[in-house]
Amino acid sequence: MEGGDLAVASSFMAADRVLFTSESVTEGHPDKLCDQVSDAVLDELLRQDPNSRVACETATTTGTVFVLGEITTHGYVDLQRLVRDVVRDIGYTDAATGFDYQTCGVISAIKPQSPEIAQGVDHALESREGVDPDELGAGDQGMMFGFAVDETPELMPLPITLAHRVARRLADVRKRGELAYLRPDGKSQVTVEYAYGKPVRVDKVVVAAQHDPDVPYARLCDDVIEHVVRPACGGLIDARTTYLVNGTGAFTIGGPMGDAGLTGRKIIVDTYGGYARHGGGAFSGKDATKVDRSASYAARYVAKNVVAAGLARRCEIQVAYVIGVAHPVSVNVETFGSGAVPDDRIRALIEEHFDFRPGAIIERFSLRRPIFRQTASYGHFGRPDLDLPWERTDMADAFRAAAGTARKVTTPAG
Repeated sequence: MEGGDLAVASSFMAADRVLFTSESVTEGHPDKLCDQVSDAVLDELLRQDPNSRVACETATTTGTVFVLGEITTHGYVDLQRLVRDVVRDIGYTDAATGFDYQTCGVISAIKPQSPEIAQGVDHALESREGVDPDELGAGDQGMMFGFAVDETPELMPLPITLAHRVARRLADVRKRGELAYLRPDGKSQVTVEYAYGKPVRVDKVVVAAQHDPDVPYARLCDDVIEHVVRPACGGLIDARTTYLVNGTGAFTIGGPMGDAGLTGRKIIVDTYGGYARHGGGAFSGKDATKVDRSASYAARYVAKNVVAAGLARRCEIQVAYVIGVAHPVSVNVETFGSGAVPDDRIRALIEEHFDFRPGAIIERFSLRRPIFRQTASYGHFGRPDLDLPWERTDMADAFRAAAGTARKVTTPAG
């Protein structure tokens, strides 16, 4: 970690008042629509052929969805049907909302995976030196980060946790008919106040909620605060919390009509809300040979188990790869001064107990299954509503025992 970053982390922990903000979006946001289409394609192909190689990108704008990328598989996807099913499930069922699953155009441009990439993934460079002729190499170079912190039961930063809750409530009250005038597009933003590194209250909540044209602004504000924000943020709201709903006053034009969408353009929403670093690679539409996805999941798993074991209050793991090579070129551990044992000891424990080779990650988490579309909205991490293998803390006891500490992590009640 750079010296400046350590200084920032230390000042955050020491300051008597720091405000930190994270953002989320609903499944009707055009970028998230694209993520869901890309992961739906991936899931369908994995269902038919678990060894499918998929790098599926989606773009959308007014009345149109484009599906493109590199795919090698023995499976087949009816893209017209699949795209329309996803758009319908999101809630774009009427042209009056700006998008309609029955009438939108679907255009595809798919080609096979590059044979040069395929040969490096199928037979890692290391294996050519006699390690294992079937060793999987990394699908690309790059660095990936995983993070955990003891601020919530999910071991996620509180700002992104609350932002997801608000965004999800927006969708829930729309789908249940509680606020039937809402439309699928929406965004949330939550600012949490910290005192000496501990979250103490919600300072501001920003909501953008797409709605029918005839809804009075005052009613919209009252409804969103009472039915969405307060239930989502709970006791962290106080008399000083401020609310900002639809900053321009109206949000009737949304979805792909209001803004173009693209797969992988909400990577901070997908991860830690900006609280931890990000290597830059997106997740959705990529099979697990792409370490952008699988290694990020693995790094999150390891960081979460370190914190769950009580070895640190916060932990960031970085791994880096080169295309065609199985073993990462580096593994780094940073606990920001919160460790119960030294960082180099934690790094040694990780290297002893966890294998970061792509094939090992795929096997450990069973990543050749169709489990990915469910992650394409409301975050890939900290999901108590989903049984995601990289969110388990089944290694915490082993870490704790190996480190020789009996301390267990304690988290807020939520």
